[in-house]
Amino acid sequence: MASFRLFRLYYCGVLCSFYGLSGMTSDSPNAQAAGLWQPNRQLNKRVEAIVKVLFGGFALISVVTTLGIVLTLIFETFEFFREVPLWRFLSDRQWTPLFSNAQYGIWVLVSATLLTTGIAILVALPLGLLAAVYLSEYANPKVRKWLKPALEILAGVPSVVFGYFALLTVTPFLRSFIPGLQGFNALSAGLILGVSIIPLVASLSEDALYSVPDSLRQGSYAIGATKRETITSVVIPAALSGIVASFILAVSRAIGETMIVSLAAGQNPTLGFNPLVPVMTMTAFIVQVSLGDTPAGSLAYKSIFAVGMTLFLMTLVLNIISFWVVRRFREKYE
Repeated sequence: MASFRLFRLYYCGVLCSFYGLSGMTSDSPNAQAAGLWQPNRQLNKRVEAIVKVLFGGFALISVVTTLGIVLTLIFETFEFFREVPLWRFLSDRQWTPLFSNAQYGIWVLVSATLLTTGIAILVALPLGLLAAVYLSEYANPKVRKWLKPALEILAGVPSVVFGYFALLTVTPFLRSFIPGLQGFNALSAGLILGVSIIPLVASLSEDALYSVPDSLRQGSYAIGATKRETITSVVIPAALSGIVASFILAVSRAIGETMIVSLAAGQNPTLGFNPLVPVMTMTAFIVQVSLGDTPAGSLAYKSIFAVGMTLFLMTLVLNIISFWVVRRFREKYE
């Protein structure tokens, strides 16, 4: 009984000290015991300050790196255009910066890049969107659990593997029934480039579809709509901003792809949109000059920065459009 009274007095002392209701002195045993319940806020504040500085430093590294890349492109591109007028860059019909009679028609490289990208988009967008619809709306949870990671593994395959697959497998197969298809061509490169970006389209689109509230589906079913009508009229429009953003990001990825087009499309700068002949994309030219014997500081060396700046502007415009689409058409649900 005595021990119970002692415990009750100690417990009451702790509570009174905690709430400041006691007139006990600060050096009493109960006040010292109450101090053990106080969290060490000063230590937490110091840790949070260190974490803020650390994380801010990491973010600053990425910003400074991006700024350095952009400034390097701007300065080197400016040096290029001091020797080559802009109108020649936009009006020449050939791209031969490594020849003695050099010409700098950027549209030769742009047309090849748009050609391979267009073929890739024709492959990736329908297949990726259909895969996303199946994963989100038709696949049961067990199938979705292993099928989506399996699809995303495809995104981890090195692009050089895709390039050799296009060159050594797809091109011989296509040549068996497409007359006139040359060994290096834009068709094979574009097809395999499209396959390589399917996971990007499917994964991002599936995330957008899966995030649509189930109440919208149930409301559609309640008024008599079928599953197909619900998907086409309710789910896809509700997830349109995410789907369009995935499409634009996939286009940016296709424009910047290097190894597949370098290995399968060849390195012959040809102006036009014939998918059966070798072409040279912007990234393929950068690879050719970077790995060759072109001396640093020469005009041919500076031309890769002009091409890189053009490529940067193209992807920047696409990213801005993607950002605008997401902000403009994003749906918010409670």
